[in-house]
Amino acid sequence: MRTKTRITLLATTAVAALSLAACSGGVSGDDSATTHTMKLALNQAQTHPSFIALEKFGEDLKAATDGRWDIQVYPDGQLGPQDEYVQQVSTGTVDLAIVSAPQLENYNDDFVVFSLPTVFDSIDQQMDIFANKDVVGDLYTSLEKDNNVTVVGGLTQGARSIYLKDKIAQTPADLKGKKIRVQPSEVFVKMMEAFGASPTPMDFSEVYTGLQSGAIDGAENNEISYLSTKHYEVAPYFSFTRHLIGADFLVINTKTLNEMSDADRGAFDDGWESTWKNHTEIWKTDTDKAIADAKAEGATFAEVDNQAFLDVLTPVVPSLLKTDSQKALYDSIKAAEQ
Repeated sequence: MRTKTRITLLATTAVAALSLAACSGGVSGDDSATTHTMKLALNQAQTHPSFIALEKFGEDLKAATDGRWDIQVYPDGQLGPQDEYVQQVSTGTVDLAIVSAPQLENYNDDFVVFSLPTVFDSIDQQMDIFANKDVVGDLYTSLEKDNNVTVVGGLTQGARSIYLKDKIAQTPADLKGKKIRVQPSEVFVKMMEAFGASPTPMDFSEVYTGLQSGAIDGAENNEISYLSTKHYEVAPYFSFTRHLIGADFLVINTKTLNEMSDADRGAFDDGWESTWKNHTEIWKTDTDKAIADAKAEGATFAEVDNQAFLDVLTPVVPSLLKTDSQKALYDSIKAAEQ
């Protein structure tokens, strides 16, 4: 396993962390009279399944710990862009955050496996793996020593598909030369290159204006984000390529987690299990609703030759498994799925 980044704790962030600790109590979990309100950074809207599920997580945790621990969710990127969240959690300026798998690749490149096409066949299969500590347990704790960050678990982000400004992409050939926004990850870049497109890394918050201005010709995401960002207004042609199943992860400041008493940690873990299960059900329901709502706004959705897209990507996967630990993780996932 290769850890790529060790976060430097700057003086300014240390001061901010101390300030936050003072505001929220900043006392060990042994003091039953202390209330710890943890900040959770989220780049999605209040209508998003992640916000809804995490809000309930906070309510349930507060009830289960008799008010000792609570979570305040900050949606819509109020606490900054997602690519800063892991560092914020590490320094303690934020206690928790939802980050995408590519964000975690910057700290341990084994997380790249979760972004690979063909690694998961369904959302239910994906979530079973994310909850299987025999498969992911060591990976989830791999950032603790160097970065003071613990991965709590994963949330599905559904099947990702491609949407364009000018037409439905029936086959990969329809993407040739198209500038497609991707996350800043080698997996996403190589995936679009395999389709014949021109991958364009861009922050999620810039996609709408990028589509509007012509800086990009399309993007790829799930139906819920497509609706909530109103990307249908500037890229109304949504092709169900379903080229991979996306993932987000909840991360927490390790020191904060260790301040919980055994009983409160148990409540946190139980609450998280209920949260990801609740999120999965909300996701499935909201996906159907998002499609209907976007259609009502003028978007066109089309079933396309999904297998043609997967066939192009299958040969790419081995080239993205560059280390023995990545290959071992991929193999353990596939073995657990059988």
